[in-house]
Amino acid sequence: MAAAGEAVTLQLGHYAGCVGAHWWGLQAAALRSPAEAAELRAAALLRTERAAGGRETQTPRLVALELKGGVGALRPGGAAPEAPVAWDGAVAAYLEGGSAGGSAPRDGGHRTDDASSARKGGSGTAAQGTSPAPSRLAVSQEVHPGSSVRVWSDYLNVRLHPKSVYVIHQYMHDGDCGCLEAFGQGESLLQDPGCIEELEDRLHFYVEECDYLQGFQVLCDLHNGFSGVGAKVTELLYDEYSGKGILTWGLTPVTSNEGDFQKNFYRLMNTALGIVHLSSHSSLFCPLSLSGSLGIKPQPPVTFPYINYDASLNYHSSAILAAALDTLTAPYRLSSSRGSMMHLAETLNFSGRKVVAAWASVPFPALRGCSLPDTLCAYQRDVPWKLLSSCREQKVSCCFAQSVVLRGICKGSPISRPGKPPASPLHACESSEQMLQRYLHTAFPGAFSTSHVLEQPCDTLPPYPQFFSPLLTRQGFLLDKPPSYSSAAAVESIPVLAALQSSPVLRTLLCSLHRDLQKLNVRRWASFFSAGVEEGDFQEALEELRTLSQCYETGFEADGSEDEADSD
Repeated sequence: MAAAGEAVTLQLGHYAGCVGAHWWGLQAAALRSPAEAAELRAAALLRTERAAGGRETQTPRLVALELKGGVGALRPGGAAPEAPVAWDGAVAAYLEGGSAGGSAPRDGGHRTDDASSARKGGSGTAAQGTSPAPSRLAVSQEVHPGSSVRVWSDYLNVRLHPKSVYVIHQYMHDGDCGCLEAFGQGESLLQDPGCIEELEDRLHFYVEECDYLQGFQVLCDLHNGFSGVGAKVTELLYDEYSGKGILTWGLTPVTSNEGDFQKNFYRLMNTALGIVHLSSHSSLFCPLSLSGSLGIKPQPPVTFPYINYDASLNYHSSAILAAALDTLTAPYRLSSSRGSMMHLAETLNFSGRKVVAAWASVPFPALRGCSLPDTLCAYQRDVPWKLLSSCREQKVSCCFAQSVVLRGICKGSPISRPGKPPASPLHACESSEQMLQRYLHTAFPGAFSTSHVLEQPCDTLPPYPQFFSPLLTRQGFLLDKPPSYSSAAAVESIPVLAALQSSPVLRTLLCSLHRDLQKLNVRRWASFFSAGVEEGDFQEALEELRTLSQCYETGFEADGSEDEADSD
């Protein structure tokens, strides 16, 4: 069966880089598994090149836009500071000091003077061994102590191609001034002929290498001026690569701007304008964040029962989102299927619903040794996942369409007992795919559901943070009782359940953003509009946001929408 093709990834902004760094680390970890066990095609995201000595290595098919001072130890061209070294030994273990999450590497947005010097002499690569295993990503063998890690490149453990990183020198990554704060500033950047030429050159380099380009994955900061960059980038992709899939992920870190009204106002404006413009030029757009709200009032971050993470660390929050992202994108990366990015988008974006919500269970709570039907039966009343799209979570069994992936679970059929009826309808199913499909049909009656079950788990060895509960085994399954001893063994992999949903919950998000903006006196913030957004264009975007929210009405809440707005 022919493969669906390749995708080019764009990372726009620093938090997009944080999520991307972990995501590429997950690809590197997956390549260490035996080739016959790989259910996800590495070639969908990675390109193969010959390194020194004729060995094959794989690097991400990536264009990353970052600000001055935001790339850390990477050279502006994107390559690691030292040449790769062919290495045939076992992959080195990563050690992370301290308790779970306590002294983890901090991505605080500040770079110490010794960040690059700390890397010298520590950049090796894991190359292809003598066995017929798949080619290795070029992997760094060193992980820094938390005190020296300041930017995403400090926990990026793969080598990037020199075409990957494009540094925008007009703005600083961090500081009190000179930052990319407003949507209009980002739009203006992509109107500069030199910037456009540089971006197009890098895109063409990767596109021309593809046997068949299925589309683009755009990871874009939503809370700052990169939302304007993303608006112009997706417009360029839409115009230049007609018919190709464009899946855009609007990323927002857990914010702590309580009391800083200007920062909250800018974040709100960037988010609203970003959602409108990014969704209009994308096949599918998904806001992705562990923040409890994208609105003007901050809400507590999302919590997970078996992860003890520090929401203030981008290093932590981006790792969780990367695990979800790696699972959500599986349908167009399968070795056994020709499903493409456009196929995925078209199953969800009908009736103008181009914005989707993400849900994930990281890790999926399955008891060690428990069968899949027994596990699913334990959650028949409430799917054990969390909403990752920053709206007030609603426990309703309602969605229009969804794409669901369950990974890291054994696909063995349940044991039949002659003469005894199945314990449940799920136990009567002949395959794990049928079990999951039947479970979704019961949990979400009337919804159009596509589903996939993979045995391949999500690998979580460091530099992925070790912030997991002691109730988990090394394979991420639940122990039936707390361990009687303290174990320092790392959780090597976890099962994950994740879904993209076209759901009425999006109306909650879009309406709340619309109401927040209506309440504000935008004339007080001339500085935002002076960056390049006309007030008329803003009012038009506000109306588009309201129209977009109406696509997610079910008919039950439409009559009460005005009352709901008044009550807030």
